[in-house]
Amino acid sequence: MLDELARPLRDLRVSVTDRCNLRCPYCMPREVFGAGFEFLAREQLLSFEEIARLAQVLARLGVRKVRLTGGEPLLRRGLEQLVQLLAAVEGIEELALTSNGLLLSPLRARRLADAGLTRATISLDALDDAVLETMNGAHVASARALAAIDAAAAAGLCPVKVNMVVRRGVNDHCVLDMAERFRGSGHVLRFIEYMDVGSTNGWQLADVVPAGEILAAIDARWPLELPAPAHHGEVARSYRYRDGGGEIGVIASVTEPFCGGCTRARLSADGKLFTCLFAQQGHDLRALMRAGAGDDELADALAGVWRRRSDRYSAERGLTARGERGAGRIEMSYIGG
Repeated sequence: MLDELARPLRDLRVSVTDRCNLRCPYCMPREVFGAGFEFLAREQLLSFEEIARLAQVLARLGVRKVRLTGGEPLLRRGLEQLVQLLAAVEGIEELALTSNGLLLSPLRARRLADAGLTRATISLDALDDAVLETMNGAHVASARALAAIDAAAAAGLCPVKVNMVVRRGVNDHCVLDMAERFRGSGHVLRFIEYMDVGSTNGWQLADVVPAGEILAAIDARWPLELPAPAHHGEVARSYRYRDGGGEIGVIASVTEPFCGGCTRARLSADGKLFTCLFAQQGHDLRALMRAGAGDDELADALAGVWRRRSDRYSAERGLTARGERGAGRIEMSYIGG
């Protein structure tokens, strides 16, 4: 099943909650998501059974990989139950989790792995705690995320991917320290260009550190080489250290858009399907399910949404005035990164 630009549906990102225990300015700035912010009520969230049902229908349409996100997904109670349901869906080949790691204890990691989780990605924007606080809006030591990475690895959720959002003048001076920390660790450190998601993070093009600049700095210290071509739909471009020190990745959605190979759909915590991270509106599947729609009806609706898909925001942004922003886009914390 292809969209209007001949892109297949292969990946599903599921936001299980819109809540988070951090307030990263690039995702959930505290000035907006403060004490008075109204998050989704429990009854608005999809149940685990509803999520699993949609995953089953989407697997019939081509989805092979599911990633659980948020907000912070580990805030959703009983997440292991959802993992178990999704792991049983025929056709799903990989089941991953993206987390800030604050709630990923060794026991929790083992329980998730035993339930069927196959991979984990942990967000960590700096090793220096003062810089990290500026990036994540909370007084949380980097040791917490490092412990979560160890817990995930010990549970077999390997290789663990470590996501670092790089912002000019804030943590760009930490790139080499992060690279050195994870060289030879068996984990894959991925550098992410600061993106203009949503409409509350005050994004400016001047804040973006291009992936090319990041790679040049690392290559000057530890020479890099390109490994085998990435799988279709992979958003990170991978590089190997020539000395055998492992692998890194860069996600360059601002300077090198990869819209042409995007195979992702995103499901919000309240059941709306989005066909682009930069979308302004989604398609309400919760209402359809709760009105009694059968699986075939859901499949027809989902197929129709995907076949009409023509989203290519990042590429279009690059073809017009750099830094031009659309209004009213959905926040990343609502549909996952």
